[in-house]
Amino acid sequence: MSEAPLIRVSAVVVSRPDGQVLTVRKAGTGMFMFPGGKPEPGESAVQAAVRELAEEIGMQVREDELRPLGAWRTRAANEAGARLHAEVFALTRDVDAVGIPAPAAEIAALHWTDPAAPEAPGADGRIGADAIAPLLHEVLPAL
Repeated sequence: MSEAPLIRVSAVVVSRPDGQVLTVRKAGTGMFMFPGGKPEPGESAVQAAVRELAEEIGMQVREDELRPLGAWRTRAANEAGARLHAEVFALTRDVDAVGIPAPAAEIAALHWTDPAAPEAPGADGRIGADAIAPLLHEVLPAL
């Protein structure tokens, strides 16, 4: 029996002053997750996080504006049977000063959620916790 594939990603917790955190849903998927993605060859985790914020939601940030929160392993949201290793960062700059995030690249939707009760619109349009990626359920209690 072979071991499940391991996907390495960088993810960023973007928070508003009211404590809500930004989640994104990629086109053709049903789960909301933190903005981020896979590092390109030779790219560090923080470099990937900076690039992914710009590509996915149009936020231009510097590496020194991202604080490492740690690394988590969980199941992947959109790749059946795969495991996820995520280096997670928090944006330390006021989100209002960075600019209003907007869906770009493969992102189909944005949703602000309460870390204490994470919910997002599911495929049927109803709000619920089942549309939140496994990584969020791991990271949000640690915030």
